[in-house]
Amino acid sequence: MSLKPGANEIVERAGMSSIMPTEKVDTLVIGAGQAGIAMSEHLSACGIEHVVLEKTRIAEGWRTARWDSLVANGPAWHDRFPNLEYPESGPDDFPSKDEVVDYFVTYAKKIGMPVRCGVEVTLVERLQGKPGFRVETSQGVIEARNVVAATGAFQCPVIPPLVPKNARVVQIHSHDYHNPGQLPEGAVLIVGAGSSGTQIADELNRAGRKVYLSIGPHDRPPRSYRGRDNVWWLGVLGKWDAATPPAGAEHVTIAVSGARGGETIDFRNLAEQGMMLVGRTESYGDGVMHFAPDLAANIARGDANYLSVLDEADAYIARNGLDLPEEPEARVIGPDPDCVVNPVLELDLAGAGVTSIIWATGYGVNYGWLKVDTFDEAGRPKHRRGVSDEPGVYFLGLPWLSRRGSSFIWGVWHDAKYLADQIAIQRGYRSYRPSA
Repeated sequence: MSLKPGANEIVERAGMSSIMPTEKVDTLVIGAGQAGIAMSEHLSACGIEHVVLEKTRIAEGWRTARWDSLVANGPAWHDRFPNLEYPESGPDDFPSKDEVVDYFVTYAKKIGMPVRCGVEVTLVERLQGKPGFRVETSQGVIEARNVVAATGAFQCPVIPPLVPKNARVVQIHSHDYHNPGQLPEGAVLIVGAGSSGTQIADELNRAGRKVYLSIGPHDRPPRSYRGRDNVWWLGVLGKWDAATPPAGAEHVTIAVSGARGGETIDFRNLAEQGMMLVGRTESYGDGVMHFAPDLAANIARGDANYLSVLDEADAYIARNGLDLPEEPEARVIGPDPDCVVNPVLELDLAGAGVTSIIWATGYGVNYGWLKVDTFDEAGRPKHRRGVSDEPGVYFLGLPWLSRRGSSFIWGVWHDAKYLADQIAIQRGYRSYRPSA
């Protein structure tokens, strides 16, 4: 019995029990988020037989690992795949997370993605004495010539081991935050001022909570400038194609938001609205959180990044003779609020009424199921543009896989095309037979 879906059919069921014990497939894609969908489209275009396995549902991360009010951080004209527009949002709108989920489900149907949901991969190991891999799943065993790990950039939420679990404060990662109503009454400390931490802090502040926001080094680009969105400037200035940084330096905290139609994040404005800004979180003891005396320096670094983008944009406009409206007010930076001039270095959580801590401190990776020799000492994949050191194993959806844009919706589509081409090239070599 074959379980391969037809050209326009998607198998999305959790109770599949009839997968053959030794089913064989050319390429197995693990994960049905934006990376897995893009990979499937390009594999199909190359005529490569494949199956996509997803342990939950299509685009599960967008469904359950995002807060309720989240919108895309880029406008709809940019944060999408090339072959389908958003049906509801206009080009310059910022789609809601629910619209993004619907978009990916629709796209999977559009390309006839051969996906099996509710199937978890538990082990991948190289076959002995022949090419390919043995893949153990919750529904049986599959042999695959190639394996694409498309499990994305947001696998394991990271919470620094600073505050004991038995401390009298609720601790969650931004991954598990959904709305203000899930938190107990009281003030909230948010550690991390990238896009997630800042947007969550703003939402809680607008909901009437007292918010303490711990800010480390960051970039703070303009949401838009002289009539063009930040994503457009990143494109024409060549920043989306920035070279991959050294290992360990891949993540730069960036404060940007598409909320309320898109706004430039200015921490001074957040302070004026009642938020208490503090420096980088350093340590905890006896109910007191300690912060580094670096808040002013971190704010200044964000300002420098912001102004540098404006400088580059102005130079680009002049060099190319573009007729874009001048925006001198964009360069006006207000005075530092008192919390920056006289920073709080210690915070007695109970005394300040802090009942919750939200850790917006990023993610790690977990490839414990992938038993192949292609990881460094820290467990990070060793690869070149997603082609791993283990022949037949590929990675997709990771930050900086090939360039700055790799973990973004549009960027992963282009990375997937490259990987599908590499798989097709290797298939061509394997099919070669010398003439008589």
